[in-house]
Amino acid sequence: MRIAVTGKQGQVVQSLLRRGAERGVEIIAIGRPEIDLADPASIAAVFSALHPDLIVSAAAYTAVDKAESEPELAFAVNAVGAAAVAEAAARLGIPVVHLSTDYVFSGDKPSAYAEDDDTGPVSVYGRSKLAGEKAVAAANPNHVILRTAWVYSPFGANFLKTMLRLAETRDHLRVVADQTGCPTSALDIADAILAIAARLVTDPAPSQRGIFHLTGSGEASWADFAGEIFAELHRSGGKNVRIERITTADYPTPAKRPANSRLVGDRLAETYGIRLPEWKQSMKIVMQELLNKGL
Repeated sequence: MRIAVTGKQGQVVQSLLRRGAERGVEIIAIGRPEIDLADPASIAAVFSALHPDLIVSAAAYTAVDKAESEPELAFAVNAVGAAAVAEAAARLGIPVVHLSTDYVFSGDKPSAYAEDDDTGPVSVYGRSKLAGEKAVAAANPNHVILRTAWVYSPFGANFLKTMLRLAETRDHLRVVADQTGCPTSALDIADAILAIAARLVTDPAPSQRGIFHLTGSGEASWADFAGEIFAELHRSGGKNVRIERITTADYPTPAKRPANSRLVGDRLAETYGIRLPEWKQSMKIVMQELLNKGL
């Protein structure tokens, strides 16, 4: 199987490159300068020349706070650019797997969100990603849209790596405790994408298409997540870092975050037989890799 994926340095892209190499799946990462999601005209010809069996639309504008002052660019990349990728796949007659986010929801539901729940993004980033979902679905019926959340990995910038870096110089950290979500390993996301892709290219059933939630099992607040990181660090011989649990109001940001980012993954389990591991288990695997590298 030959899979083209947008982006080069993102956590999911890097994870797909690793998992593809391990499993004999050809992963072709395409990003700037070959294509620029803010320039849709640059997209179609590139994918036509690659002849992939499937396209993974992973690249995105992800600067959540900066998007509040750059809405045009956020929408150009996350909506118009995503649509152009889906259109390119449609012209080639192949499926597209598009990555989306928990930020399409308002975060005020008391329980975890299912795929059919009403959306209501509270930030420019969230609105741009929701627009991208709708544009992808309209451009290519042969699609799977995967909403994920709180992504971490051995690659790029993410919460886990930030906590480890801060622990090098601090014994005490203030971490938000009133936002809840599902920490998700990008390596687990890559595993799921490869399994979904294998089904999509062989099974034309409409039931295999649509929107699915893809997150680590279990839930945590950011403070819970940090606490587990530092507990694992201490178990591995590192320092003991104390967590002070604070509120969102204590840590203001330009973009509003959903208070509840928990996503239900039952549809993916029922359709594809995929349920990601418990987040603490996956976190320990990523942690050990990072600690072995000396981070």
